[in-house]
Amino acid sequence: MATKNLAANFNRIGVVGRLDSRSVEQSVHRLLLLLNQLGKHYCIEQSLADAMPVLDCQSMSRPNLGAWADLIIVIGGDGTFLGAARDVAQFEVPMLGINRGRLGFLTDIMPDEMEQKVTAVLAGEFQLEERFLLQAQIRRDGEVVAEDCAFNDVVLHPGQSIRMIEFDLHIDNQFVYSQRSDGLIVSTPTGSTAYALSAGGPLVHPSMDALILVPMFPHSLTNRPLVVGANSHLCIRIGQQNNIAPHVSLDAQNHLALNHGDELHIFRYPQKVKLIHLTDYNYFEICRTKLGWSNKIENSTEEHE
Repeated sequence: MATKNLAANFNRIGVVGRLDSRSVEQSVHRLLLLLNQLGKHYCIEQSLADAMPVLDCQSMSRPNLGAWADLIIVIGGDGTFLGAARDVAQFEVPMLGINRGRLGFLTDIMPDEMEQKVTAVLAGEFQLEERFLLQAQIRRDGEVVAEDCAFNDVVLHPGQSIRMIEFDLHIDNQFVYSQRSDGLIVSTPTGSTAYALSAGGPLVHPSMDALILVPMFPHSLTNRPLVVGANSHLCIRIGQQNNIAPHVSLDAQNHLALNHGDELHIFRYPQKVKLIHLTDYNYFEICRTKLGWSNKIENSTEEHE
């Protein structure tokens, strides 16, 4: 679908934000004023309405907002965007981010250009990109006892302990290895710029259909990061010999508890997140800016004698 045709359907705008600073509050006020001027019907998430009762406008929970809206605008940092993406992913509603955080890999628009850029997006001037999430399930004696999804990564770790954990990894019913380590990061390409990068994993372009497996301080130095197809089904079996029960974190925000002998299953989430980028969006420019990469070296015009 052409972006202009898609933008013509952006009549019900859901607004999500984490009100943890005066700057976010100011951006919310400015955004709602703009949407009023553009004649858009908007609704804010319930927690934002509770924190800003002066807004006095329609509100609803995030899941209900995802079912109602044609477009979700998130005001905040990447963490706020991650949480919103998980909560509304099942509805596959397009999402746009206004950066009020630090890095801003997912939130494209800077506050000082919000009115100009949001207006352009609503006029159909944008790029649409789809990214996948991960589904994590805890299975105990063959039964699913807990599950959740993640946009960046699913991390197996020892919790508060500093002891290594032992587990077996199977991919598509094939045994890969037994490992003793501080844990394992299973990342999407989106999450390859996050925790997986800090642990020595590779940067993977978001257009790639791949999962990145990064061991955390493995006992064997030959256990290196591994990249497999995004349709792979991972099964991590927790060893009975562990002195502690490991934990599972999803985007470092949600958590699942494991028992000895449990299985952690990780596979692609059925729905995708639809990200809206500005027309001049450039992934590599984002990496240069956010990760401190060097810019192009200009040729010297000096003559050497």
